[in-house]
Amino acid sequence: MRTMNYVLSGLGGQGILFMTKIFATTALNKGYNILGAETHGMAQRGGSVVSHLRIGDAASSLIRAGAADFLISMDESEAYRHLPYLKKGGKLFANASSDAFPDERVAGYLDKMQIEPYAMEAGKTAMELGSPRSTNLAMIAFYSAFEVGPLSADDLRGTVDNISPGPFKEKNLKIFDTCHDVGRKIISGDIYGTF
Repeated sequence: MRTMNYVLSGLGGQGILFMTKIFATTALNKGYNILGAETHGMAQRGGSVVSHLRIGDAASSLIRAGAADFLISMDESEAYRHLPYLKKGGKLFANASSDAFPDERVAGYLDKMQIEPYAMEAGKTAMELGSPRSTNLAMIAFYSAFEVGPLSADDLRGTVDNISPGPFKEKNLKIFDTCHDVGRKIISGDIYGTF
């Protein structure tokens, strides 16, 4: 398998490192090699947080600009900030309103680079399901619906099931299933936009 590169971005407190843990644990459970690196500034004050995860036989933990297969962002502004990491033909998943995403100022760049943008208001959905702190799980589930990369939706859901503490397991799985279904409906054309 060729190395697959993930860049996860957001703001301090949004659970970027937990997202990385879910992807990394799932990859390890499947027998893949991984390398990762985390960089963050004033994370505790809502500063930028970015995590690099490489699945496969990589020599370095950092992903160079123009080499990421996937950018999964918990914040729309952070999605734009980290766009240069995506390679031509990469895929962008953002916690944003799809009615206004992507911003028209970057739409031309996305077209030129053949980057496919997908958006879901993951925070709003997690809030409606009674667990606003699970926005990160909502984004993982949304990504999983598109069936891209080496980790299947079942693989990722299994990791969420295994690492969720007892009292939170049922709610976490409900969020995962709901947001996965939103992604599937967008793919099939049943809905356009957000949940």
